[in-house]
Amino acid sequence: QGESGTGKELVARQIHETSRRRLGPFVAVNCAAIVDSLLEAELFGIEERTATGVRGRRGKFEHADGGTLFLDEVSDLAPAAQAKLLRAVQELTVERVGGHSSRRVDTRIVVATNRSLRDLAARGVFREDLYYRLSGVEVHVPPLRLRKTDVTELADHFLGRYRSPRGLTISPAVLEVLEAYDWPGNVRELERVIEGAVTVAQTDRLTLDDLPPSVRGDYLDVLQPSLARNDTMRAWGSRYARLVLERCGGNKRQASRVLNISYHTLQAYLRYEPGARAPRVHVEPGGDAAEAERRGCQAQLPAGPGPGACRKAQAAGGAAEAADRQAIGPAAVLAEELRIGA
Repeated sequence: QGESGTGKELVARQIHETSRRRLGPFVAVNCAAIVDSLLEAELFGIEERTATGVRGRRGKFEHADGGTLFLDEVSDLAPAAQAKLLRAVQELTVERVGGHSSRRVDTRIVVATNRSLRDLAARGVFREDLYYRLSGVEVHVPPLRLRKTDVTELADHFLGRYRSPRGLTISPAVLEVLEAYDWPGNVRELERVIEGAVTVAQTDRLTLDDLPPSVRGDYLDVLQPSLARNDTMRAWGSRYARLVLERCGGNKRQASRVLNISYHTLQAYLRYEPGARAPRVHVEPGGDAAEAERRGCQAQLPAGPGPGACRKAQAAGGAAEAADRQAIGPAAVLAEELRIGA
C-alpha cells in the first residue's frame, strides 16, 4: 500500500526477483484500466470459439503460473469482479470464459492499492472476505519525500535506463537538488525528470540547467550570486549561523546545539563580517614572518590588549577555520534559509 507513484510495482518486482520464483514470469495487471466486461477474460482466459471470431487464449493467471501475478489498484475492482477474483485466490483455480473445467495454477499473488483496503472493507466498499484473503503480508511503501536516501539510487537506476549509449553521469549539485525536492509525484515524477534531463543534456554530465524549473526552484537564484562573488565557506557559515540564532530567539547556547558546534565557534562566526577582508601584512626582505604575523594580529585588535588577547584572537580564528570544515547542513536547506532570510 502507498501513494500513487511511490514505486509499488518496483517493490513487487524486487520481491519476485529475490524469491524462489525468480525464474518464473512476473505478470503485472492494472485493474483500473480493464473494462468490467472484459476483466474475466483478461484474468482467467477464454475458450476457443466462445463467440464468432473469438480466438481462445490464456488469462493472466495462467501466464503467471510458476511466477508472480501483480494486481495493481485492486481497490478499483467492481463488486462483481471482486467476487470472481475471490474464488480464484481462494482455490488457486481458474475457469476460462466459455469453458467447463477448472485449471489449477501455481501463482503468487501480490496486490497494490493507494487506499487502505481495511478502511474500504469497513465501509463496505471492498469485500471483507477478499480483503482477508489478500492481507497475508502487508508492505507499506512510504512516499519518496519521506525516504530521501533512496533518491540517489533511484536516479542512477533511471539514468541507466534512459541514457542509451551515452555515458552520462549526475553532478553532485543535481543530486543535492533532487534530494531537497518534495516529489509530490513520487517515483513516477522522478523517472520523468531524469528522462527529460537526459533528453536535453548537452554534455556527458547532468547539470542544474538540465532540470526543470519546478524541481530546481530557487536553488540557482540563491547560489549563483555567491558563486559569482566567490564567497568563502566562512561567509556562508556566518550567514547561516545568524539565521539559526534568529530562529532560536537570540539564544546562543541553543543555536550552538542546533549547529552542533561549540559556543566559542559560534561566537567566531557571528564576529565574522562576510564583506570584510583581513589586512595585508607586509614582510620586509629577510624579516621575521612570525613577527610580521604577530604585528598583523595586533593591528586587528583595539589598542590596549596585550599578547594574551592576540593569542585568544588567533585561537578564535582557528576555531572558526575548523568549523568551516564542518558540515553545517545540506546546501539545499541552507539555500532555502538564505532565501527566507533575504
